[in-house]
Amino acid sequence: MTDPAGDPLPFIFFNEVGIIEQLSRTAAERVLPPGMSMAGFSVLNHMIRLGHAERAPSRIASAMQVTRGAMTGTLKRLESEGWIEITPDPEDGRGKAVRVTPAGRAARSAALEALEPLFGQLMGGKIEPAELEAALPFLRKVRTILDAARD
Repeated sequence: MTDPAGDPLPFIFFNEVGIIEQLSRTAAERVLPPGMSMAGFSVLNHMIRLGHAERAPSRIASAMQVTRGAMTGTLKRLESEGWIEITPDPEDGRGKAVRVTPAGRAARSAALEALEPLFGQLMGGKIEPAELEAALPFLRKVRTILDAARD
């Protein structure tokens, strides 16, 4: 299957995913709590959602697919807000360990609360929760394939 431009189906699919990501990111950034960027929210969300008590900055950078330098900047901003702690890694004296603070958990919760009505308004009842739930297995399959391919 192709579109009028003659693009192949996988490109059409990933193009749609990319546009959705851009539109949702822009909308989300407008309602995030003060001081929180989408990059910062992504780090907090990653750590909390996956239950990481602590994580090396390099591992977070790898998970987020950004450079260590970019991650260092994001982590410094999160630390300045009091949302994470960065301490020496007890197992590797040269390394660092990142931990989400109680304030960071509260900030993530506040962000989720701010995002929930936003996405409800954007959907405007045009997409039912059951439709979103039905799409999740396929999206997780695509994510799993892409995640395995990056290593």
